[in-house]
Amino acid sequence: QVQLVESGGGLVNSGGSLRLSCAASGRAFSSYGMGWFRQAPGKEREFIASINLSGDNTFYTDSVKGRFTISRDNAKNTVYLQMNSLKPEDTAVYYCAAKQNYYSGSYDYTVAYDYWGQGTQVTVSS
Repeated sequence: QVQLVESGGGLVNSGGSLRLSCAASGRAFSSYGMGWFRQAPGKEREFIASINLSGDNTFYTDSVKGRFTISRDNAKNTVYLQMNSLKPEDTAVYYCAAKQNYYSGSYDYTVAYDYWGQGTQVTVSS
């Protein structure tokens, strides 16, 4: 089992940047694929990005390609989401998630993941 805690959210102006972190505790962080999702008020939780166990394969939803970067540091049990050129429509609660048995593929759907953090709010003002 793994516990996930997100941090780094906040209020930023349009065009600004934030870096979210997701710290994992528990066993064998490097054995989990990781994902970032977000949920805006009144909307379903949506996939943003995922990363494989070693960090050398990543996937992104189209709306964030070229602006967001997912990465991980297995020595620090942490996954990151660097968000640049933020837009008001990026406003949401951002969640990290961990998936056991992560093989190939994007795993761009919520039910693929076994563990979730509590979320961190990101607000982008126009």
